[in-house]
Amino acid sequence: MRHTDMWKGLDLLADRHGLSASALARAAGLDPTSFNKSKRQSRDGKPRWPSTESVSRALAAVGATFEEFADLVEGRPGRSVPLIGLAQAGNDGFFDDGGFPAGEGWESIRFPGLEDEAVYALEITGNSMEPVYREGDRVIVAPGAQLRRGDRIIAKTRDGEILAKTLGRTTDESIELISANPDYPARKFNREDLRWMARILWASQ
Repeated sequence: MRHTDMWKGLDLLADRHGLSASALARAAGLDPTSFNKSKRQSRDGKPRWPSTESVSRALAAVGATFEEFADLVEGRPGRSVPLIGLAQAGNDGFFDDGGFPAGEGWESIRFPGLEDEAVYALEITGNSMEPVYREGDRVIVAPGAQLRRGDRIIAKTRDGEILAKTLGRTTDESIELISANPDYPARKFNREDLRWMARILWASQ
């Protein structure tokens, strides 16, 4: 990103959340003049860049990600997708038989770079997939995507357990699901014991 892109992104971020540049700076715990236009050039005319810390604090203040910030700069609209926590997702009523979102109780968040894919977001809980995914990471899941060995997936068991794993060896009778964390052994399921599996497209950390 160029110098002008960074400041454009901050202006658009403030505008999206109904704030002025000064109000965004205050919300981030910064000096109210931190994002003012007068602070964008030094006295000798050289470009003055916002610090990484100030941008991070501004994003945190409005609950936005750097991906959303980049979308604002590039003019990509992003998209709202349904979100639910991994632990809560194991309850009945949140998915249909194909692993697509159903029922009420879903929240909504914006994710960049999505077009017309049928996707949803899950917030990771637990540490079985560390260091790949950590608690609080949000993953985008595509129920209709083709699955291959080595893909990172979400699976739901007949008992209602929701698992974030790596797809291991599969046969006509069984499916192996592998944790990234070596403290958790691989789990082997009979095919009929899994309701559905869906591929993880990517994650926001």
